[in-house]
Formats: sequence, structure tokens, C-alpha cells
Amino acid sequence: MVFSSTIFLFVFLPICLLLYYIVNQKYKNTVLLFFSIVFYAWGETKYIWLIGLSIVFNYFFGILLSKTERYKLGILLIGVFVNVAVLFFYKYSGFFAQFFNVKNDYLTQLILPLGISFYTFHSISYLVDIYRKKAIPQFNFIKMGLYIVNFPQLVAGPIIRYHDVESQLTNRKHFLNRFNNGVKLFIYGLAKKMIIANTVGIVADVVFDKSYGSFSNVYAWIGIFSYTLQIYFDFSGYSDMAIGIGKMFGFEFKHNFKLPYSSTSIREFWQKWHISLSNWFRDYVYIPLGGNKHGGIRTCINLMIVFVLCGFWHGANFTFLFWGLFHGFFLVIERISNNRFFDNIPKIIKLIYVWFTVMIGWVFFRSNSIEDAVGMIRKMFYISSNSNTMPDVVSFVTPYFIFISIIGFLISIGIFKNGIMHCLRKRIFDITMFRKLESLMLLFLFFWSVLEITNSSYNPFIYFRF
Repeated sequence: MVFSSTIFLFVFLPICLLLYYIVNQKYKNTVLLFFSIVFYAWGETKYIWLIGLSIVFNYFFGILLSKTERYKLGILLIGVFVNVAVLFFYKYSGFFAQFFNVKNDYLTQLILPLGISFYTFHSISYLVDIYRKKAIPQFNFIKMGLYIVNFPQLVAGPIIRYHDVESQLTNRKHFLNRFNNGVKLFIYGLAKKMIIANTVGIVADVVFDKSYGSFSNVYAWIGIFSYTLQIYFDFSGYSDMAIGIGKMFGFEFKHNFKLPYSSTSIREFWQKWHISLSNWFRDYVYIPLGGNKHGGIRTCINLMIVFVLCGFWHGANFTFLFWGLFHGFFLVIERISNNRFFDNIPKIIKLIYVWFTVMIGWVFFRSNSIEDAVGMIRKMFYISSNSNTMPDVVSFVTPYFIFISIIGFLISIGIFKNGIMHCLRKRIFDITMFRKLESLMLLFLFFWSVLEITNSSYNPFIYFRF
């Protein structure tokens, strides 16, 4: 079940909200946990036992960590090892079986459990936070289960750290203003997904999947530009919807994107892109490795380790591994330069540098193999001799696609948020007029999004496969 579906919008979410708000305060977590289990089971019945076992295992290990000081590190290491081992088995065993040419149909045909990358990181965060005494163990099994399977952020993030929501699991406030803000954020996220991500995603799929055979370098650039917009609006849209739904139930989740395509360095890009994942790797991998406390060489090695793991976390494929190395390389270069070189470069040049670098990285991220990625790079830079443009591709680059692409680009670099909307809010309308205008715009975006849902069969969520 995805957020951008009629069953979720008009059946699941309204019923869940209705029951949640009519029951007594002490039963709200139970209601939310029940619906979260239903949400997960809707898309994953085969491995529902696995997420249940994960809850039980981490529940008891969290309590165990609080009961002893002498063996605390050993208990933590065992708990983290088991969580990582389960993730490794289901996500990477098939990859390594193929790589080492191990003939095992069971391993190579394993289906990745829904959301395992996210709830594994939630579990590790829980254990480490208790070990570091940033949180106390959760003795209430309902609350522990809700932390792991809370449906807004269950299958595609954002990654929630236990210490950030520990108090909210017990005592969260329900305000009308928070609920309204949640609805507003949800609609903006839905519009990002349905109106922008899906529109450009069709063209990206046509180019990357070679649906129409050969194409020119112009269409190669259109394809990667489309995917650059698709992955941002797809995932940031989902994150906005998740955070918005959280607000409807009284939770405050941290924002996961802050206009990353407006960045002027790759370092800044990673401070604004998938923030929950970046911060997770920073706090639970980079800092334990020593961070930047042991000299420049060690810092660069730690950065590369983090981004190798970050790339591999996204999928069992050399394309993701290279993507992680690629970003790690540029982060190391920027750190070595110590910003002296970048400070003297005009902002527009730095924006172009970030867009160009990120787009090249997305080629490897999106491609099915290194060979396909190299082929796309060759096509983009005219190295390939075969550059025929198939007429059928032209039908996908419609005026509507061009319009949506321009709007998406302007939104992604902050023109609307920091320019037009700021101007409307501060200089043209008073606050009452602005709120009326925003309400009308939200209604318009919601109905437009619903029309897209009902009229189109193309509705993927990219991060579901991670």
C-alpha cells in the first residue's frame, strides 16, 4: 500500500484517523500499532514474522543492555551483529553467491523483505542509544513495536532515531494546528510525487530502459535530467507525506530534505539530501571510526568507508557501490581543498558543478549494471558512434513534460520557496489573504494529484526497492 493510492487516501488513512481520535488516550498507541501492522501486511505477508521477531529481539536486548555494565559492550555488539546479519542475509547473500559463482537457487532468488533496510537501522539506533545512555530501554512492548513499525516511516523512511521519539511514544500532544500542518505537508508531498516525479519518471524510464532502442546524446541528457528530478521529488515527496502523517498522529519527525539541489558543494548536498540517512551514518559509523579527530588521511579514509557503506546500503549491486565511491571521492577532494579553492568560485559555477556531479552519479545509481552506466555516459558525451534519435521517443517529450520539468527544476533549487512564495507572504498579501490563497492552492494540488492517481497506472516509489 502506497500513500499515493486511492485505498490509502480514502479508506485506510481516514479509518485509522477516526479510530485513533475516538479512543481513549491510553489506547491510541495500540490503534496505531494495529493499523501499522495491517499497512505492512498489505504489501508483505511472507516476512511479517521477520519484523515481529526483530521487535521481540531488540526489545529484550534493550532491556538486557540496561541490566548490566560489565558485559554491556559485548551485548551491544551481539545485538548489532544479529541485526546486520539478518539484513546482510536477505539483501546481499544472493549478490555474493552470484559474485563467487555459488550455485544456490535459494540464495539467488531471495525476495527482499519490505522496509528491512529502514527498520534494521531503527533497531540499531535503539540499541546504540541505550548503550550510550542517550535513552532508556522501552519496557512497554506496544510502544517498542510502534517505534519499529509506525507506518508513516516504516517502509521508506525517514530513518527515525529512538532518542528523537522516545518521549513522543509516551506523551505526545495533539494540536489542531499541528494536524493542519500535517495535512498541508502531506498534500505538498503528494503533489511532488504524482505531478512532478511521475511525469518526469516516465521519460527517465524510457531512456534508461532503452524502451525505444538507440537515442541521441540529447535524449541521454534529458533522461538523466528527468531521473535527477524524479528521484528527488519521489523521495522527498514520500518523506513529506510521512512527516505530514506523523504530525496528524501527534509525532514530530525531522525533515529529510532541505533543497539539496540548491547546494554549492557535494558536502552541502549531503547535509541536505536524505538527512536522516546522512546523520545516521555520521553518528553510528563515521564518529565511531574516529571522524575527523585523527588527521587528514584518516578522515578521508573514514569518509570513503562511510560512503562505500552508504552506497552498498542502497542495494546489492556494483552500481550502488560505485555511486558511493563517486560521492566519497568528491567529498575527499573538497575536504583536501579546505574550501580555499571553492570560496573564490562564483555561486552559479558551484551550482553547475553540483548538478553535473550529482547527475553523473545518478547515472550509476539508476543503471542496472556498470556496463549500462558506462554506455549512458558514453552516449551523453558523444563517445558512441551510434547516435540515432528514435522518433517514438519524441512523443514522450511533450509540452506538458517540458512545463513540469521547468517547474520541478525551479522548485528544486528553491526559487519558489525562497523567492516567489517569500514575496507573496511578505510583500503582496497580508497573512490572512496568503492563507486563503495557500488553502486554494492546496485544494487544487490535491484534486490534481487524485486525478493523476485515478488516470495513470504509472505510480512507482523508487525507495521501496531499498
